Amino acid sequence: MAEHNKLGKFGEELAVDFLQQNGYTILETNWIFQKAEIDIIAQKENTLAIIEVKTRSSIEFGLPQDFVKPKKIQLLVKAVNEYVTSNDLETDVRFDIVAIFKENGDYKIKHIEDAFYFF
Repeated sequence: MAEHNKLGKFGEELAVDFLQQNGYTILETNWIFQKAEIDIIAQKENTLAIIEVKTRSSIEFGLPQDFVKPKKIQLLVKAVNEYVTSNDLETDVRFDIVAIFKENGDYKIKHIEDAFYFF
């Protein structure tokens, strides 16, 4: 496995642990629909959180959340529509980013709720 893939997988594991510690129930990880992959589908109370995890070894070239591009957002929206429909869910849906980066030898985690909207 390439080094960046290992880092991404490690970041997703950190994100799952972080979310569980903060009261989220993890419903799915790496859920795929067509060309879209949702990193984490979680629930907290009556909200379905669609979570994109971005992990960087440093912030030298920008914050992790800056790397969620419009094309990725479009794919996530398409995938979550399928997930909600196929599971016959009636719930609020929120798009979050969990940004993880290394700073002073430690990984920092920032959970950005309602990171983006799609109309």
